[in-house]
Amino acid sequence: MRALDVAIIVLFLVGMPLLGVLLGGRQKSATDYFVSERRIPWWVVCVSVVSAETSTLTVLSVPVVSYLAPPEAGGMTYLTLAFGYIVGRIVVSFVLLPKYVAGELVTAYAFLGQRFGDGMRATASVTFQFTRLLADGIRLFATAIPIKVVLAAYGVDASYWAIVIVLGIAMVCYTFVGGVRAVVWVDAIQMLWYVVGGIVVVVALAGALPDGWFGDAMSANKFQVFDFSSNVLTGSFPFVAAFFGGALLAMASHGVDQLIVQRLMSTRDVRAARKALITSGFVVTLQFAFFLVIGVMMWAFYAAAVPTDPVSAGGLGLGNNDELFANFIVTELPSGLSGFVIAGILAAALSSSLGALASATVTDVYERVSRRTLTELERLRLGRVWTVVWAGLLIVCAGLFATGNRTAADPIVVQALGITGYTYGALLGAFLLGLMIRRANQTDAIVAFAATVAVMTFVILGVKFVGPSAEVRIDFSPAAPAEGVRTLVAWWYTPLGVAVTLLVGGLLSLRHRDRPTPGPVKQVDAETA
Repeated sequence: MRALDVAIIVLFLVGMPLLGVLLGGRQKSATDYFVSERRIPWWVVCVSVVSAETSTLTVLSVPVVSYLAPPEAGGMTYLTLAFGYIVGRIVVSFVLLPKYVAGELVTAYAFLGQRFGDGMRATASVTFQFTRLLADGIRLFATAIPIKVVLAAYGVDASYWAIVIVLGIAMVCYTFVGGVRAVVWVDAIQMLWYVVGGIVVVVALAGALPDGWFGDAMSANKFQVFDFSSNVLTGSFPFVAAFFGGALLAMASHGVDQLIVQRLMSTRDVRAARKALITSGFVVTLQFAFFLVIGVMMWAFYAAAVPTDPVSAGGLGLGNNDELFANFIVTELPSGLSGFVIAGILAAALSSSLGALASATVTDVYERVSRRTLTELERLRLGRVWTVVWAGLLIVCAGLFATGNRTAADPIVVQALGITGYTYGALLGAFLLGLMIRRANQTDAIVAFAATVAVMTFVILGVKFVGPSAEVRIDFSPAAPAEGVRTLVAWWYTPLGVAVTLLVGGLLSLRHRDRPTPGPVKQVDAETA
């Protein structure tokens, strides 16, 4: 790495937090701090939603999906998942968003408080907080990896702990001062940065590809979108699992995860929130298609440059598949452009979840436990305190992952990235239980929630499939599956979790003759949420 590249990356890491502070301004109330007085333009929220769900691992790994996909599966089958995302967002827009925005709630879990009671509200909120801490801890650690590589190339040996502390401080600065407004605007700018960086890569690749590369890619089945032949339980992107699993996954991630819901609540009204959410589905699909095309172009580039498989055959000396995109950026792009693109990759990971964690802690847990309604100033003060607390916990979590796992390809990191599989089905199932089964009460919901988490833990850790017949085997060994042994494809986790929650909660609700009183029945406004 040359000095110009390092200077661009440092400028980005320093400039983004400062820009967030300037754009966010100074908040005077908790409503402004948590949902920006509901006055952020819908198109900004749309871009922020896409940025929030895009991580460094997404930008680095999606091109590798199309690069390495076997011919029988096709290089673009990942898009089936994105098509399911669109359907899931449309359902959320018409089913759940009106409950949040029209009711002027501060968190998604306030709806569960209205329907079931404070016990279910706190259960769901704490689950979100724990899940988000783990997921974003890994995300922060993954962001530290390319920074460490860049610094090492320039002769600076920085520890992962030092890097995650600097990144954590950068995120907490603009979130603490500017609230959700700063987060949303910084998200929008960062998305623009990494998309422009991707365009730079496409232009560089286009000028280096051999003649006829597109026809070769078509012959190799690199542009196949739908896969109807793979095993529906264990295949990478079989149509049924990817499409329907993607739809329910989007309903969970964009309907009951406060990280996304907080951004949607900062719009003016239900119509604006709906436009932001549905449009984000089409934007993220185009984004996936864009990075998949980059993967196909890299396949054509390295097929000419390295006759054998550059990853498995060691042609490029890579440690793992996810290094492929970063390797091209560092070795093939000229000075300046390389630093710009790497800064764009970092931008995909610096979307802050601290405000969402703080709002959930203050409104869903603290006020319920203390049994008193806080004033706006008290809620604002506590929101800022918990923003700092969660930043500290996030840094510690990322540092612990860094201490135990020195590479992003470690199986423990891969397992932790799928942590939402344990809880997303239970969270979405609890919301659907409240909407669909009138007899269900708080006890039914909490028992169903706990049962779902237990079942999903058993399925994710213990259920494996052997051979082409997909014979089921129970095995809790932490080692990687042996040859011919596969786990359930992750896209089934959320649908299975939802089914368990509805089944258990529905059966328990049969004990009641009439519909019980569903907790507080009045609308909860921003002051009492």
